[in-house]
Amino acid sequence: MLVALTVFSIGLLAVAGLQTVSKQANFEAIQRTTASQIAQGLLEDMRTNGDALNVYRTAAPLGEGSRAAEPAPSCRQGAACTPDQKAVHDLWFWEQAIDGNLEMSGGAGTGGLVLPALCIDGPAVGGPGIYRVTIVWRGTASITNTVNNPCGAASGNYGAANEFRRIVQVPTYIDPNI
Repeated sequence: MLVALTVFSIGLLAVAGLQTVSKQANFEAIQRTTASQIAQGLLEDMRTNGDALNVYRTAAPLGEGSRAAEPAPSCRQGAACTPDQKAVHDLWFWEQAIDGNLEMSGGAGTGGLVLPALCIDGPAVGGPGIYRVTIVWRGTASITNTVNNPCGAASGNYGAANEFRRIVQVPTYIDPNI
């Protein structure tokens, strides 16, 4: 009986360890999915607002509340906006999304990424070409980071060698003349 109890206890400990690893992997997958959806959404906003591609391209990295107040006018409420005003509002909106401020619980944002940064690059002066939205966040486990991408790398949020930095980069071709 004692031997059976010992074997059963070891099996339960293994199941508990597996559950911990499974929760960690699930959290990483949610973060990656969220980052991919936000990048795709921002690129679609950029595609529909081709006259202001340079405003998007020259924006400072987004994340951690760098764009605090909602810009006026609120272009998502049907107000008339210039292309530049819409671009500024889009950048604010997508920062709220990565920071988790679109979903509130008890006055705090939920559903965003952990220590996020969002960077946009593309052709000079906002012309036709490949535009990239890069989103980085802090992962739960240390990994060897071999990606040579400057987005968020110097922030200190992702470990001494960026070993906790996770990256999603979505490139697409945008031609504002089409």
